[in-house]
Amino acid sequence: MKVAFFELEPWEKQRILGSGWKDGEVLFFEEPLTEKLLPKLREATVLSPFIYSPVTRQTLEALPNVKLVTTRSTGYDHIDLKAASERGVTVSNVPTYGENTVAEHAFGLLLALSRNIHRAYVRSLNHDFRIEGLKGLDLEDKTLGIVGGGRIGLHMARIAHGFRMRILVHDRRMDMFLEKLIGYKYVDFDQLLTESDVLSLHIPLVPATKHLINRETIAKMKKGAILINTARGGLVDTEALLEALDQEKLRGAGLDVLDHEELLKEEDQRIGADSKQRSSHDQRLLKVTERLMKREDVIFTPHIAFYSQEALQRIVDTTLLNIREWSKGNPINVVRT
Repeated sequence: MKVAFFELEPWEKQRILGSGWKDGEVLFFEEPLTEKLLPKLREATVLSPFIYSPVTRQTLEALPNVKLVTTRSTGYDHIDLKAASERGVTVSNVPTYGENTVAEHAFGLLLALSRNIHRAYVRSLNHDFRIEGLKGLDLEDKTLGIVGGGRIGLHMARIAHGFRMRILVHDRRMDMFLEKLIGYKYVDFDQLLTESDVLSLHIPLVPATKHLINRETIAKMKKGAILINTARGGLVDTEALLEALDQEKLRGAGLDVLDHEELLKEEDQRIGADSKQRSSHDQRLLKVTERLMKREDVIFTPHIAFYSQEALQRIVDTTLLNIREWSKGNPINVVRT
């Protein structure tokens, strides 16, 4: 068995080697999986990407020996599941590693927005101690609407209880035991939109959820509501969000992810490159995104909601377990198409 890890940090390599790895040859790459790496991967049987390493149909066709793709993330929208299934390739993920980690970050974004902490911090750095424009909102008695009643969403609900918020949850599957135990109420999506003072997204990105938050859904939201997204950028139509903020329909947005955020990473690596090499569509997306990020009513963090010491260690450990159990013929944490 030959295993290739991508987007690997040095400490991850040390943790893998320090785990007593004896399960075959290992290839470590700090960079994402790209076409230029394919010649080095001809004998690979297992790929372990992170979120910026797309595993496409073309990738799998070029690497016929690959039998397992185990992503070091919960999300798997960077993997072509249909192509993997057709080729008999097992896909696994890390379904739980940091529900508290991501939920804490999401609530941190909410606290910063509701009390203008980010604005006050920037002012204080410039020795500006005026309080004008920094009036905040109490969270007590406000309604938190959670889209996605999975592990992260329900941990968000538990945190919100400490602030005495009213909690609504929308999910395709309803667990009445948890509803009563945690203390929230299941509602349909329209009711969630119309009643929530804060809307927090905790669902995967699949074709059915692409741009779930768009002009139509934003129009149904409360005036002055706050949007929090620590899930996937593609859940939100960036242009629609920008319009809503311009028109003061929404009070603010706390974002750890952005639609097509990979463009920002690429742009950062293309300093001095001719922007005309980009398609007009990509150039427009970049301009809209950059406008959004410069707003005072938006807090953006660069996809770090998962990024705690404890959560990262759990990700590596679960990934190694995925590989070992698969090699024994007992695959776990399998993503179904």
